[in-house]
Amino acid sequence: MRFNKLDLNLLVILNALLTERNITHAAEKVFLSQSATSSALARLRAYFNDDLLVASGRQMTLTPRARELVEPVREVLMRIDTTIATQPRFDPASESRDVVLLVSDYTTAVLVPPLLAALHAEAPGLRLHLRDQHDKPADLLERGDADFLVIPSQYLSKEHPSAALFEDDYLCVTWEGNSRVRDRLTFDDYLACGHVTAAFSSGNPLSSFDGWFMESFDVKRRVEVTAPTLTALPSLVIGTDRIATVHRRIAQQAMQTLPVRVWEPPPRIPRLVQMLQWHKHRNNDPAIRWLRERIVSVAATV
Repeated sequence: MRFNKLDLNLLVILNALLTERNITHAAEKVFLSQSATSSALARLRAYFNDDLLVASGRQMTLTPRARELVEPVREVLMRIDTTIATQPRFDPASESRDVVLLVSDYTTAVLVPPLLAALHAEAPGLRLHLRDQHDKPADLLERGDADFLVIPSQYLSKEHPSAALFEDDYLCVTWEGNSRVRDRLTFDDYLACGHVTAAFSSGNPLSSFDGWFMESFDVKRRVEVTAPTLTALPSLVIGTDRIATVHRRIAQQAMQTLPVRVWEPPPRIPRLVQMLQWHKHRNNDPAIRWLRERIVSVAATV
């Protein structure tokens, strides 16, 4: 199929090349050989009269013309996928489909188990792939590499629709044998204790609590332990005089199995509003529409 002398099949390869910036990785993404992908790149260079990707050491960089093409090419392919390739109906009981969700470990612990139970009964053919929220998770949604993003409201993309899932607040967790915090937790106690905090990859928005705390109170907690997950924090205070500040639902889960006590945090921490977001071009996809309604419904029960 050609449009203005361009083989439209090449757009899929071009999108992979612009995204991966690596011929081998792009070839794997579109299920072609490396030689076939290199040949496609040569044809694209001839059509656009531009190198598009140029070698820079072991990496490839985009030319200015290629950078201009990133968004338009992605947009065209997303529109094709959601208007032509999408089935007009979705029967959850009989159809199969892969669905990618970008979630934090907090969402995985709180929302995902009841969601999986509901979908197992209603849509057994759905295959859910949970992906960690690395740097700039909204970019994966934008590229079409994920179907849903679950993230706090302040980090939503303004370009795509969303729906509220649930709210949560925070509790402080200490070991039940903590020698400093016995009858109540004061603000001075909070600052005097060593803190156990989550430290995610650079750029992950969920690691911003320290920044908010410093800005609001002009103080810095004495962080003595960092961990890559939120759900691990309560267990890491056991046997110490340290303290962790976590979401209430995480603290309540920890109380059921760990020798810990919980306290209302002396500093007032804004409530978390957890949101569901999906790509604007998939707004009318029957499967995506059905699934987002189920996610919102299940979230109302957690």
